[in-house]
Amino acid sequence: MAAMGLRRSQTALGAYHRRMLARVEKAKAITATAHKLARLIYTLLTKGEAYVDQGQTYYEERHQQRVVHQLQKRAAMMGYNLVPIPSAP
Repeated sequence: MAAMGLRRSQTALGAYHRRMLARVEKAKAITATAHKLARLIYTLLTKGEAYVDQGQTYYEERHQQRVVHQLQKRAAMMGYNLVPIPSAP
């Protein structure tokens, strides 16, 4: 139920849940988010740390960095080099 409540939250877990909803069916997205939440809670309890949410924008920036890095690796494996397009003034 906690995973379902994350759909509208502006947190990193909420962004993860919405990303999963876009990729897989609703039940699998809820299960994946609940699993991630359970792992997070377990880690916090075993290490005795407090949870600090990085926020939705942090999650989305990190996701974009991971996607770009993976694209660069794939392009390099095929012998290509990705060059960013300069933004318009």
